[in-house]
Amino acid sequence: MISDVRVPLEHQLPYSTAYEQMLEKVRYEGAYPTREQADEAVRLVLAGLGRQLTGDERVDLAARLPLEAARILTTQCPSAEPLTGWAFVKDLATRSGASLATTRWDTGSVFAAVTAHAGTDLITRILRQLPAGWALLFGRAELTTAA
Repeated sequence: MISDVRVPLEHQLPYSTAYEQMLEKVRYEGAYPTREQADEAVRLVLAGLGRQLTGDERVDLAARLPLEAARILTTQCPSAEPLTGWAFVKDLATRSGASLATTRWDTGSVFAAVTAHAGTDLITRILRQLPAGWALLFGRAELTTAA
């Protein structure tokens, strides 16, 4: 689990109700046996997303997420080079040491909960900002522009 190792778990502050509900959605979507596993997935995926999002979309998404999730997203410095959807999954797998399949599963589970908080309009704006391959991670068909 990704947490502040300096503070024992029994002394960490409880999560807000909104974040608890988000974790339960991720736990359900991802079929995780424990809330801690859902929390680990949320932290990994939102930190990665925070390295990819910039501008109004980043600010708007943070405003719609529970405070704990918004902090995870916004404490990351945006990367100078945006990743495709597949490169994003590979980057997260490398950082976590998990398989590509597990990381893809984690990503889809977390993004289902993010979409529930953000709404379809904001997710569409976010997908327009990101390189190819991200729509599939959010459970959507890839967006294309008319010729």
